[in-house]
Amino acid sequence: MIRLNDIVVKFGDFTALHNINVHVKEGEFFTFLGPSGCGKTTTLRTLTGFIEPVEGSVLANGKDITHVPIEERNIGIVFQSYALYPHMTVYDNMAFGLKLRKVPKDEIDRLVQEAARILDLSHLLDRKPKALSGGQRQRVAMGRAIVRNPKVFLMDEPLSNLDAKLRGQMRIEISKLHQNLGTTIIYVTHDQTEAMTLGSRIVVMKDGVVQQVDTPQNLYDKPCNKFVAGFIGAPQRNLVDATVAKNGADVTLTFDGNTIALPADKAKKLEGAGYVGKTVTMGIRPEDLHDEEAWIAANPKAVLTATIRVYELLGAEVYLYFDIHDTNCTARVNPRTTARPGDTVKLAMDLTKIHIFDKDTEKVVVN
Repeated sequence: MIRLNDIVVKFGDFTALHNINVHVKEGEFFTFLGPSGCGKTTTLRTLTGFIEPVEGSVLANGKDITHVPIEERNIGIVFQSYALYPHMTVYDNMAFGLKLRKVPKDEIDRLVQEAARILDLSHLLDRKPKALSGGQRQRVAMGRAIVRNPKVFLMDEPLSNLDAKLRGQMRIEISKLHQNLGTTIIYVTHDQTEAMTLGSRIVVMKDGVVQQVDTPQNLYDKPCNKFVAGFIGAPQRNLVDATVAKNGADVTLTFDGNTIALPADKAKKLEGAGYVGKTVTMGIRPEDLHDEEAWIAANPKAVLTATIRVYELLGAEVYLYFDIHDTNCTARVNPRTTARPGDTVKLAMDLTKIHIFDKDTEKVVVN
């Protein structure tokens, strides 16, 4: 439905977007995710027409809209700042764009009332923005986009001004809205919780470059490089440098005095790629480190020793913080753990979940 072909955007000598190629399917909830300054909002502004690329094209249903004015793109935009008129009622804020387009009054009323019903705003139509909560204001901003019946919704960090509780509630509201309308939504966020829970597909960006486009589950389980591996997931994946060796029949990783033996399939792939004798980066998620005696006894070749620096009880789980070399690492374990700060403990790794990255290119070698 929406396709970005080789998009390059520059501001003076600075290249903000490097050859962006993305295809958004009709009805999809597509999310741009990345740290501040990665280019996700610039990409969105290129889609809307606020920014024209110096190279590449923007296509909608096969039609080139790169130079089409924003008002002719049939796109509904929801901004981070709400952008509501403070002197107007909720009804008038939602109706304002339709009035400018000279839509008949009866049709305006039908569209506003329908959007208000969908967003549970019917009882607030006579209020002004100052009398609304942050979540209600954001719903009004979405309502103003809905009444235009756009083919595509673009949402730029719409929840970043809300507190944690409201963000959780609004995620549910936006998900319901997508299910009810079935419209394509393109969503920009730096919050991976929003991206992982809302997006049917996610594009992860860094420094104006697309790192990976995939489903939330695949991004979590099969990152294509070290950046994606470290960025997706909370707490983040442990990433540690290790030396590859061949010890008898085993291919091993050695790090900070610990040696583990890789499963046969991963060992074969690593050895076949010529990494024996080289340093790689090993990745393991906090939930894939276990301190239970049964795990340790069953996996003697997957055990590391660590001294606990910090213990955090979060009710249903415990985070244990420790260092490998100079790298901060985390294990997410059962709250019944007896480990406490200062204790030297054994942790068994679930080696079926280990990832290995080339130290220089940072690309994945073993998933």
